[in-house]
Amino acid sequence: MAHTSRIDNHQHIVPDFYEQAVMEAGAGPTRGSFPDWSTQRAMHMMDASDIEMAITSVVPGVHFLAPQKAREMSRRCNDYAADLCVRWPERFGAFATVPMHDATHAVEEIDYALGVLQLDGVCLLSSYGDSYLGDEAFDPVLDALNQRAAVAFIHPFNSAQQLPGGGHKSNLPYPAFMIEYPFDTTRMAAHLMFSGALERFPRIRFILSHAGGTLPFLAWRMYCCQMVSPKFPKWSYEKIRAALRHFWYDTAMSAGPEMIACLLSMVGPERVVFGSDWPMVNEQGVAECVQTLSDKGVLSESQSAAIARGNALALFPRLQKARQPA
Repeated sequence: MAHTSRIDNHQHIVPDFYEQAVMEAGAGPTRGSFPDWSTQRAMHMMDASDIEMAITSVVPGVHFLAPQKAREMSRRCNDYAADLCVRWPERFGAFATVPMHDATHAVEEIDYALGVLQLDGVCLLSSYGDSYLGDEAFDPVLDALNQRAAVAFIHPFNSAQQLPGGGHKSNLPYPAFMIEYPFDTTRMAAHLMFSGALERFPRIRFILSHAGGTLPFLAWRMYCCQMVSPKFPKWSYEKIRAALRHFWYDTAMSAGPEMIACLLSMVGPERVVFGSDWPMVNEQGVAECVQTLSDKGVLSESQSAAIARGNALALFPRLQKARQPA
């Protein structure tokens, strides 16, 4: 298959000051600790996997901090990410970190990050405590993004495991990213749909992590629910599918042939972008994802090129200035 120079829409940075704050708060990754990260390690991995540029994000956000501390940490993370973009403009872009305790503060940081720093979009979590995007409390934030026609990269979150005192924790011995993350993405996306948020804020370009969780698989079940529950919105199956096509979906931890086939059958190849999830996914995992997506038995050459690069260029026109593939 032809050489493609990928654009990675799901790659994380882990500044030392951020890692220290997360671990001190007891809000670290469900794997227990952060993997080793540096810009040099990132670019080494990218070169090995034919990744030209990465749009980076900081997870698990800043909601584990008190409101004022969250504002300060968001600003520090965004300034740090912007510096990477200035130092290596052909290798790094960035999604802004947003403090979500207070909508006013969130909008202020969006204006700074997108207006002053010129970052590429924002990273929002699927849920904040017991609240999901789509709740009216988040409308001022979504309105600010809608006015800018911004890209909002949505990363899943598990409050029970990742917020100090976050509530009931499952007795299952599996890490949240294995099962809980895909379902939290699904809950959030369904809420955006059926709360009317997608219709209220149609200009936001949402990227859902991990192929949208279980959303493509559950589309028919969502349709059938209106036949069982009189309170459920009366949506046609085509309206549900149209809502699914409103989102973009990344391939992070989701490159299995069956998953890709299900996703493409629901939304088409033009709504899928490459994501590695590095460094949370190690080099072996990234290489496996790249190998699968390069398999002619999984994707056609045109589909592979669109997912690797073309669709990201449509989402981020400024990347057209990045160096062209050899």
